[in-house]
Amino acid sequence: MVVLAASIVSKSGKVVISRQFREIQRSRIEGLLASFPKLTSTGHQHTTVETEHVRYVYQPLEDLFMVLITNRQSNILQDIESLHLFARVVTDTCRSCDERDILNNSFELLFAFDEIISEGHRENVNLSQVKNNIDMESHEEKLQEIIAKNKEREAKEELKRRAKQFDLQRKEASKRGQGFMQGNFSGGSNSMGGRFSPSLEPSSQSMMQTPSYSGRSSTPPASSSKAKGMQLGRKPKTADLFEAIKTEVEEPLLRSGSAMARSGSQPKANPNHESVHVSIEERVSMVANQEGELEQLEVKGVLTLKVADPAMGRIRLTLDAADDPAIQFKTHPNVDKNVFKNEKAVQMRDTSRAFPVNQNLEVVRWKFSSQDETAVPLSKAVHETDLSPCVLYVVTCWPSPADNGTCDVNIEYVLEADHLELRDVVIAIPLPGEPSATVHQVDGSYFVDRQRRVLEWQLPVINNNNKNGLLECTLPGSDASGFFPVMTTFVADKLICGVDVLDVQNLESQAPSIFSKEILLTTDEYTVG
Repeated sequence: MVVLAASIVSKSGKVVISRQFREIQRSRIEGLLASFPKLTSTGHQHTTVETEHVRYVYQPLEDLFMVLITNRQSNILQDIESLHLFARVVTDTCRSCDERDILNNSFELLFAFDEIISEGHRENVNLSQVKNNIDMESHEEKLQEIIAKNKEREAKEELKRRAKQFDLQRKEASKRGQGFMQGNFSGGSNSMGGRFSPSLEPSSQSMMQTPSYSGRSSTPPASSSKAKGMQLGRKPKTADLFEAIKTEVEEPLLRSGSAMARSGSQPKANPNHESVHVSIEERVSMVANQEGELEQLEVKGVLTLKVADPAMGRIRLTLDAADDPAIQFKTHPNVDKNVFKNEKAVQMRDTSRAFPVNQNLEVVRWKFSSQDETAVPLSKAVHETDLSPCVLYVVTCWPSPADNGTCDVNIEYVLEADHLELRDVVIAIPLPGEPSATVHQVDGSYFVDRQRRVLEWQLPVINNNNKNGLLECTLPGSDASGFFPVMTTFVADKLICGVDVLDVQNLESQAPSIFSKEILLTTDEYTVG
């Protein structure tokens, strides 16, 4: 049994996390996982799929897949057993098997994967052993912690004992000082002729033993060494000083803080936002194969409402939304669904209630899926080297390896959606060989990221003025599949589905309300190859 990689992927082929156990190029693993969704079939809890070179052993995890990539000579029974263990580890580590929870626990999952598979071969472990190895519990460490706690407890007890001892010494010193005073007065009454009485000799010795004694004090203080010892059972002067000024410092601060909270004088997060602010965001995902054929296009959008003024809580939003059956809309449970369906407006189901204040509330979500290439907002072509210009809708690559181990690559983009203006466009091409590139012609700029081993083609803006663009370069490497997948990221201030907020009306005053809005289109996954 040889397991090449263990991965968690989405149904569209997006890699959430992946761990490879043999020396394989990252681009090769990403290419295998990108082509995996086309080979799957629904209705099975776990199954296997074989290709010409590898075997996929997979199991659904809610909206994701747990996939093992093995060689074709691997033992299928052991592969399925290992797959079950991987799935149990994921479900035991993550509360819900969604993409966000898996990314939050990615390190724990990868460590667990390494405990199951080592150098491509299965370790003889079960779920409890994997958890114990991940926890890394040590009996010696626990023993040392117990010993340290015992030493700390003994030190505290010794400290209390010595404090009591110093307290007793202080009391004894105080008593010795009172006895000296009594002997001194009685000796003075019996003195004759200016001579000292013999009864004064013990008192003189006591005076010599306590040099800090002063005849003008009725109770002599203890010596300096004993004074230091008695400080163990008492608060230091700095602590007394802090307690004295604590109320003077804290009370004004607490009063000022509570006054600010009552007056609501907190600074606004964004001064450009009005009392009613809406955010409209769409995230586009596109997956195409190396031949340029579109496999999946998905657009997910959300309209978020934030009301900052309680007086503006009862409002109605009039939307501009296409009545297209391909776009699936979902509204918040508290939003009136009939009003949205018939009038394309957003309001509370109970109009006497107001929207929550100072909360980002997602009131409408929508989803658009298509395999129609004319729906793709951005198309780009990566092709070859045979010097025959070809503009395709999605990425297509015809590599022409040279004799010196390099490959000439032309990258071309074509903007098909004229209404969009794409900003901060970055087209990233993997560099399977040495992270370097010889660029002959480029529209825009480029950057070779040696750490990520990619060539980034950077274009600040793509619109009607520059609908086409070309990058000609020579890259190290003779493997055609090594230049895939090509990833693209961009942002835009116009949406694909065209959802917009036209106006906002106050239901109490029946008057239009001033509102602010933000519109953003971003890429979630835009992959070719």
